[in-house]
Amino acid sequence: MTTGSDAHQLRHVPATVHGRVLVRAVPGDPAPRWLVGFHGYAQSAEVFLEALERTAGGGSWSIASVQALHPFYAGRAEEVVANWMTRQDRELAIADNIAYVDAVIDDLVRGYGPPRALVFAGFSQGVAMAYRAGVRGRHRCDAIVAAGGDVPPELQRGEPGEWPRVLMATGTSDGFYPPARLERDLEFVRSRRPDARSLVFEGGHEWSPAVAAAAGAMLTEIATGAAT
Repeated sequence: MTTGSDAHQLRHVPATVHGRVLVRAVPGDPAPRWLVGFHGYAQSAEVFLEALERTAGGGSWSIASVQALHPFYAGRAEEVVANWMTRQDRELAIADNIAYVDAVIDDLVRGYGPPRALVFAGFSQGVAMAYRAGVRGRHRCDAIVAAGGDVPPELQRGEPGEWPRVLMATGTSDGFYPPARLERDLEFVRSRRPDARSLVFEGGHEWSPAVAAAAGAMLTEIATGAAT
């Protein structure tokens, strides 16, 4: 892809990179139920794996924590964290990220067999990834859990097809995603999925125990075949 002016020419060159995914699979399960998570800005797959484990509750769900493709060092401690995307070359980054998630699920299927259920969960910047994977990804998912982040604007302009069940959450003092913004997003999501759920908990910008409990309840419903 090429863009430019008389002064310069910009070329976009496709490249292959390797993503980092941490997996805790239920031993001996030929058709796992997968909880696949996307961390927030300047977090890591390791950090969000802990939140996903609290959510799954040590039950019948296998867990995959997916790390963003753009790592960087955080502070003087040189801890490696990651970022999903910036505004630069936004549409290309979105396509790359969706293809990445599709490849992650392909890899899980090869390694562990076709899933009985698939849930995408995102926190903060990772919320957009959960929505994009659940609505635009190649693999059908059963639910999206979104805590502390917006519905991506491009999904609000289109994607009128079938949406999975949705749980949206934020804290009462979340300055990044305040409850009023959740209410606006919820109105849109319910135009696509009338039974979408929302949770406003006492707290800030976090994957709180209340989020883990509400998401865990949804996982139980999916595992037992409970209707919404």
